[in-house]
Amino acid sequence: MSSPTNRKIVIVTAGGRNPQILINAIESHFGDVTVLLEQPESKKLFLKRRIRKLGLITAAGQFATMVASRFGKRLTEKRSAEILGDYQADDRENPAIPVIAVGSINTPEAIEQIRAISPAVVFLVSCRMLSVTTLAAMPCPVINFHAGINPQYRGLMGGYWARVQNDEANFGATMHLVDAGVDTGGILYQSRMMPSKNDTMHTYPLLQTAASTGIVLSAVEDALSGNLKPLPPDGNSRQWYHPPIWTWLWNGFSRGIW
Repeated sequence: MSSPTNRKIVIVTAGGRNPQILINAIESHFGDVTVLLEQPESKKLFLKRRIRKLGLITAAGQFATMVASRFGKRLTEKRSAEILGDYQADDRENPAIPVIAVGSINTPEAIEQIRAISPAVVFLVSCRMLSVTTLAAMPCPVINFHAGINPQYRGLMGGYWARVQNDEANFGATMHLVDAGVDTGGILYQSRMMPSKNDTMHTYPLLQTAASTGIVLSAVEDALSGNLKPLPPDGNSRQWYHPPIWTWLWNGFSRGIW
């Protein structure tokens, strides 16, 4: 277990612009950060899992939305730059931060790396779910950044679904403890913000991330100081996924929610 003076932080992520914002914010505020960079899951495995859970037609529709989203990001760089400027968020890779490549957090090698570092906290952002075995092997608290308000918008695309549900009051992000469920752990902090008319599915997660560095730093500080005070999730709980392409197009053309 970590000592009271231990302030080492391990960040587990599959990488990307949004996680990099939080990596930079944590490193700038606390220092002593090591990143475990997961290899992204293959699209084949992703599709197999979704088909088993939701069926072939729905899974195919969701995959089509993901493909469209990838191309759509090229059209949103102006709005993305505005968000970064508004919240003074830094998405540049920092070569001074140690990065250890791992295939998956759920491997003996990754667990060994974490235990060798002996951090005071493990921070998850945009990575695989921890298996029960991995979670039990962690030598310290594990906390997660979720781009959605829990428990109402667990899973994926929390900002998009809040808008679709006419629930913009719950457009935001959550810091929570990690347990065996999907975004079901105790709530540490939440932040809420208002998307602009220029935001879409391509920029919602960036907005939710850039506007939430404050709650991330607060949760990490609580973990480092041994002062975590999770609250039980309150409200209707639902896990969401990517919208199938037909749902996304319908909401876009009929309601202006892209």
